[in-house]
Amino acid sequence: MATVAFVVHPERPAAAALAERAAAWLEQRSHRWVQLVGDTAAGSGQLAPAVPASDVGAELAGVDLAVSLGGDGTMLRTVAVAAAADVPVLGVNLGRLGFLTEVEPAGLETALQQFLDGRHRLQERMMLEVTVRRRGAEPDQPTYVALNEVVLEKTVPGHTVRLSAAITQRPFITYAADGVLVATPTGSTAYNLSARGPIVSPQLRALVVTPISPHMLFDRPLVLDPDESVELTVAPPRPGVLVVDGLSAGVLQPGDAVECRAAKRCARLVSFGQRDFHAILKARFHLADR
Repeated sequence: MATVAFVVHPERPAAAALAERAAAWLEQRSHRWVQLVGDTAAGSGQLAPAVPASDVGAELAGVDLAVSLGGDGTMLRTVAVAAAADVPVLGVNLGRLGFLTEVEPAGLETALQQFLDGRHRLQERMMLEVTVRRRGAEPDQPTYVALNEVVLEKTVPGHTVRLSAAITQRPFITYAADGVLVATPTGSTAYNLSARGPIVSPQLRALVVTPISPHMLFDRPLVLDPDESVELTVAPPRPGVLVVDGLSAGVLQPGDAVECRAAKRCARLVSFGQRDFHAILKARFHLADR
């Protein structure tokens, strides 16, 4: 007997209806299920990415599979919790792009049967571990985790934020920009793509550092080794806001810093057959063959 957790987008009735349908399907086969409420973009709900890594995972204790019912945002919230409990995640696309989700709503029961039969693959995706260091204080504990990206950006419209970057404790450069993001390969097709950063295969392990609308001559993104770390310190005169996988984690004052490094745990995403990243890329962006 397996236990499946459904993480439902709270503002999409179709997600709740789909969870109810799949729950009945599981009950008919003597399996157990639980339902959790996912986050909205505004940050409400029970599962948030910007929560301490050691405080998440209890909701999924004893669960064999977490099913995300929503879009990529709901998937990010689910993964942040599931990774701490080492629970695999199946994404069902009820959103728009669906880069992270594996199946469409009509195929959920088939996907559940394949998972229960062991006819699936687990893709491991690198995540980021994030530590906030307040000026004159010990580092905030514990850390945050992110599957897509960490962004430190301006709080004052019409003005830049100054961010001093260090790579593996070595000073690199001070950015004057709308912000700087640190992305995983999985997150390279999210905000990083909008900021004209590189698209990186999700099979790789790397940190992608991309300035957002930089007001300086050096405006190139960096691709770093996964054993390297990136520290961004807010320089005077203005503060910055820290955003973890799309949700705010708070305001950082001048002198405060955030450090990003490859997380020890990986996200485990359920897939069926060979998932062709390049075909997904072409389909999502309507790239025509020549």
